[in-house]
Amino acid sequence: MAAEILINVRPQETRVAYVDAGILNDLKIERRTSPTLVGSIFKGKVSRVLPGMQAAFVDIGLEKAAFLYVGDIVTSKDISIADTIEDDDTEEITADANSSAAETSTENVKYPPIQELIKEGQLLLVQVAKDPIGTKGARITTQLSLAGRFIVYIPEVKHIGVSRRIEKEDERERLRSIVGKINPSGGVIVRTAGEGATEENLKTDIEYLDRVSKDILKMSEKKKNVGLIHSELDVELQALRDLLSENVVSVYVDDEEVYKKVTKFISQLMPKYKQNLFHYTDSKPLFDLYDIDLEISRSMDRKIWLKSGGYIVIDEAEALVVIDVNTGRFVGKKDLEDTILKTNMEAVKEIAHQLRIRNCGGIIIIDFIDMEKDTHREKILNHLQEELQKDRSRTQVISMSSLGLVEMTRKRTRPSLIKTLCKPCPYCDGKGYTKKRSTVANEIFRELERDLDSMKNQKGGVVVHCHLDVVDWIYEVEGNTLDQLESKLGKTVAFKVEPKYHTEQYEIFAN
Repeated sequence: MAAEILINVRPQETRVAYVDAGILNDLKIERRTSPTLVGSIFKGKVSRVLPGMQAAFVDIGLEKAAFLYVGDIVTSKDISIADTIEDDDTEEITADANSSAAETSTENVKYPPIQELIKEGQLLLVQVAKDPIGTKGARITTQLSLAGRFIVYIPEVKHIGVSRRIEKEDERERLRSIVGKINPSGGVIVRTAGEGATEENLKTDIEYLDRVSKDILKMSEKKKNVGLIHSELDVELQALRDLLSENVVSVYVDDEEVYKKVTKFISQLMPKYKQNLFHYTDSKPLFDLYDIDLEISRSMDRKIWLKSGGYIVIDEAEALVVIDVNTGRFVGKKDLEDTILKTNMEAVKEIAHQLRIRNCGGIIIIDFIDMEKDTHREKILNHLQEELQKDRSRTQVISMSSLGLVEMTRKRTRPSLIKTLCKPCPYCDGKGYTKKRSTVANEIFRELERDLDSMKNQKGGVVVHCHLDVVDWIYEVEGNTLDQLESKLGKTVAFKVEPKYHTEQYEIFAN
């Protein structure tokens, strides 16, 4: 189907939407104050080695120290990271090349102790594999890789690989043969976009990335302190490099300067697509062409309604996403099992869509509505696998449990949509709830009872400073409780309203 790429630019934010048949299929948002670091290369200094975790903290010039696993610093050329990634072509392919070895091969490879590989104070050339997320610093690797239009180039590995998404065996062999003929000095993985590429296309990419890698090494030798050596492309150029294909009929850019930059980039890297590039100048906001802002707002809601009347609930923790499927208002037409199957089938499509738009990552648990028939469970799993095929990030689905729970993982390198656009509620401190007025009132009563003896010996009354809502609850509902407490104390308990107090906040003073 015909697809479009929309690039919406504002002084402090750039958003890129990939729209297929009028439906938002992919979204990238980058803010000037917190750009993605994935793919960028730094000169770092080891600040602390942790033998117990087989990892180290490395100062790369950021606010938080970066984290380096032992699997990302193995120097043996016998351990080829390309073996773990040649069949994985994701949108964050550079990050995948950087981090797959540690994640996929640690069970099969015996690594030397980290203290034998690096020392505190040692300078290293490292690449960011994952952006800082939550309280964690960036994840880094010493195994550098550079993404081009058709290939990923790995300077220190001698290997030829082809993306698994190129399924035709004769095409895979053709590409391997071409790369072998070129005989690059480093490792090469042909990306999905490399399907049908000519020898000239691949050679140009390889030669360019080889020059870039050599320039990076030269700059690293000159730089004596920690800091940035090489930046990854801006988000709009990354998106075009990774998403622009034969399916894309138009690319719209609503900013003149970025349009010029994009034109130059496409002219150099993908000249055949230059005719598909347009400077959008209409008064109607670019994203309003397909109600993308409405879709973004919908994807920030906790509850997502399905067309049938069912709904899914998505809760995102720091390293875990939990999705619950419910029938809601959908009552079906035949029987209960049929109603459940239809709701689960509809939920699968929406879940896969939301994972892409929200950029959820890590461990994902999906609680489907319980199904009695094994054939229905199998149907849901197969449908989920099919929908996840559309995802450019690597996913892995585990079989469904007897309770209808599906465990899966999705590759995460950047913060999710929620983490990018939202912050924890300052009132509930990110818990998602606050204590009821009755709960706070009873906490006050219990604290007064604990201090009963000491308060009896003090002169004057007792004053409780708290929120207005709590005071109203006590006088309206807890009058008898208050009378009993005052009788035990032998003195009055007064309440002073503090407008700036949190609902849960209170202080008790002897008057």
